[in-house]
Amino acid sequence: MIKRRYVLALPGAVAAAGTLAACGGDDNGGSGGSGGGGGGDSVEVFTWWAQGSEKAGLDALVEVFNEQHPDVEFVNGAVAGGAGSAAKDMLQSRLQAGDPPDTFQAHAGAELNDYIDAGQITDVANLFDEFGLRDAFPDSLVERLTVDDAIYSIPSNIHRSNVVWGSTKALTDAGIDTATPPASLDEFLEQLETLKSAGVTALSVGTTWTQVNLLEAVLMAELGAEVYSGLFDGSTGWDTPEVTAGLQKFEQMMSYTNTDRDGLDWPDATQQIIDGTAAYNVMGDWAVAAFEQAEQALGDDFVAFELPGKEKIFGFLADSFTLPEGAPHPDGAKAWLETIASTDGQLAFNLAKGSIPARTDVDTAEFSEYAQTAVTSFAEDAICSSIAHGAATSVAWLNAIADATSQFTTGATDLAGYQEALKAAADANQG
Repeated sequence: MIKRRYVLALPGAVAAAGTLAACGGDDNGGSGGSGGGGGGDSVEVFTWWAQGSEKAGLDALVEVFNEQHPDVEFVNGAVAGGAGSAAKDMLQSRLQAGDPPDTFQAHAGAELNDYIDAGQITDVANLFDEFGLRDAFPDSLVERLTVDDAIYSIPSNIHRSNVVWGSTKALTDAGIDTATPPASLDEFLEQLETLKSAGVTALSVGTTWTQVNLLEAVLMAELGAEVYSGLFDGSTGWDTPEVTAGLQKFEQMMSYTNTDRDGLDWPDATQQIIDGTAAYNVMGDWAVAAFEQAEQALGDDFVAFELPGKEKIFGFLADSFTLPEGAPHPDGAKAWLETIASTDGQLAFNLAKGSIPARTDVDTAEFSEYAQTAVTSFAEDAICSSIAHGAATSVAWLNAIADATSQFTTGATDLAGYQEALKAAADANQG
């Protein structure tokens, strides 16, 4: 169990149960909506799943919810924009005003600290026991969710953040062999230069949060799992030469990106790969659903691999749901939590969204070729917590990193100033 608030991915940590593929079986679940708090006739579910594969995943989950809890009305509280930034702002306003939704989406990990410290979410460890989740989830995941003997959210999935997506056509036209991924960051940078010389956008990226996603992938690759994880518990200084080297590679990569990046979100950047107008994009594996919806095949039309570095790393994040303090329909919220934790819910949701189940007993035979690689990576590779998606940092710390990154990528500060700002953000938020 983790006693500190910053729930980190320990170097070399893997899922204790091996691969996530298993035999399947009946749902493990309790009575869900039969709690003593009342208010089980409806549930407002607050998310940022408002478009693309995210909305498809939510729709699939709602279908299962309606089957499992036909007497509970689902109220969609989705807010679009910026990987959840718009939703988080609206959510904080509601929580401070004493108007919480019945349950809200949050990233499992340090992102929850602000809500915990403010007393805005309640301990759901009893639901873990009621739903049998301590046996269904990998031990390493339960440990990441545990804060001072309490658990404050139930995960619906696991995502990998540090995936490189590539257009087979754009890469082949530039003379790059797509059968063998680059073996190092330096080799990847050499390919970006080749692509730029061929007149194609080498690396597509979007607005600030997607740039932070790229930053974390570069730092994972450059530093390795142990040193990277140390950035969040204080054992690695943000002002060290190793971090400087990582930031230099990030600066190089940004020089190969599209000039319209600040006006785009992740679906737009991913679409450039699908259309073949850009060669590479670094994004979480929710992007795979966009390729599949465009009827593109892995290997034939696009490639996917983790950003190469010192070791093989799974950039970890998980979407999860909470039980807010003062939720108007707590039994409705418990019914939703039961569905997102169930084998049927996790199967339907993750098939649509492009993630992999948090449960180890979901049969993944139907999952895509890409998803099978994610299952294997989560079981075998070192695991590092995502910055951009709330696993490694609190909301306040992430906001400070995002502000510093925006200043840097728009030219308002130089690399030394950027590193100084990142160190200041760590100094202000570590604890």
